[in-house]
Amino acid sequence: MPQHASKIVDPCEQEDRIQAFKTCRDYSLTLCDSLSPEDHMIQGAPFASPPKWHLAHTNWFFATFVLEPLALEPSTPSSWKTLFNSYYNGLGQPHARAARGILSRPALSDIIQWRMQVDDQIVKSLNADQFNPEQLQLIDLGLQHEMQHQELLVTDLLYSFSLNPSHPIFNATPAPLHPAAAKVEWLKFDGGLIEVGAGDEGFSFDNEHPRHRHFLEPFVIANRLVTNGEYQKFIDAGGYLDAQWWLSEGWDTVNREQWRRPLHWLDQNRIFSLQGVQPLDLNAPVCHLSGYEAEAYARWSGCRLPTEFEWEYAASRQTPEIRPAGLSDAMNQSGWFGSVWQWTQSAYGPYPGYQPDKGAVGEYNGKFMSSQWVLRGSSFATPELQQRLHYRNFFYPADRWQFTGLRLGKTATSP
Repeated sequence: MPQHASKIVDPCEQEDRIQAFKTCRDYSLTLCDSLSPEDHMIQGAPFASPPKWHLAHTNWFFATFVLEPLALEPSTPSSWKTLFNSYYNGLGQPHARAARGILSRPALSDIIQWRMQVDDQIVKSLNADQFNPEQLQLIDLGLQHEMQHQELLVTDLLYSFSLNPSHPIFNATPAPLHPAAAKVEWLKFDGGLIEVGAGDEGFSFDNEHPRHRHFLEPFVIANRLVTNGEYQKFIDAGGYLDAQWWLSEGWDTVNREQWRRPLHWLDQNRIFSLQGVQPLDLNAPVCHLSGYEAEAYARWSGCRLPTEFEWEYAASRQTPEIRPAGLSDAMNQSGWFGSVWQWTQSAYGPYPGYQPDKGAVGEYNGKFMSSQWVLRGSSFATPELQQRLHYRNFFYPADRWQFTGLRLGKTATSP
């Protein structure tokens, strides 16, 4: 049985699962309400998939892993199995990621119709109690997978829009200004032997397991995120021009790409956002940083990035009300969740005793445990159900098109 899936619901809770399924699937389409057919096609870089592809791929997941093994309609055209497969090599050779933007066919209307057919069949089968526990867990996994792509759809589209000189607006609702940032307070922890990782309650991905012991040295961690204004001081001090602050690969990347400020900063005073061109809010958490930039800023500040285990332990101690199903206001206000993803210094790898699931679905997380760094928390674009304590996001340290920022840490014995 897949260990990443949520606990099995009782039959009396089946209605809740059906509603959760409908809500999640509808939200993917709602995200695209303001997009033209042409917008659904754009792919600004190999790492940024078109909105139409996200809609099709998330549907492919349900069709492939839930309906097809049970021979339930609708059947997926054979070519679509290749076009909308992302990286599941056990199911065949996927269409090249960098060429997703050329897929003018099938038409967007065909993709929408296909989604409706899959939705109707899954809801019908749920009502008829046709799915066994493992199949129900695959549906739960499919919903969590779709939530990940909802955030990716937004970040990918923002990147693609950023390449358009007309500066398109995705969301016309003005972004709220942030209040003046409070002085940083350092939260102190004695360390020792702790337990990290997800338990059996609620949903968790396989890479969040198993829960295990980990030893921490004494450390301190900032009570809030680094702001644009604070990062601006690093820029003004020549941080991008001084090799002493950078990891070797980071320094090579900065010079090769000619980075001089975070992604989407148009200059020192303006940024490109989902709301189009906006004044730089100095009090907002700095965003769209690569891991290299986050690490360089931390070093310049006389600090370091926390480990993912320090982050998890510190976050868990901020309020007794943390639950997988929701977060307290205090947690959100301090930026632990719902603001920007936070880089850690931890390499993305398996926990002791990690076992990927069997079959093609086992390719979901485990095969990416190489050369990437862990990020913790969540961003404002992360669906609420994925804003949970043990979630392990991961990207290459040169990636910065996601909503990524940082929180500073120190070893407790540091000056």
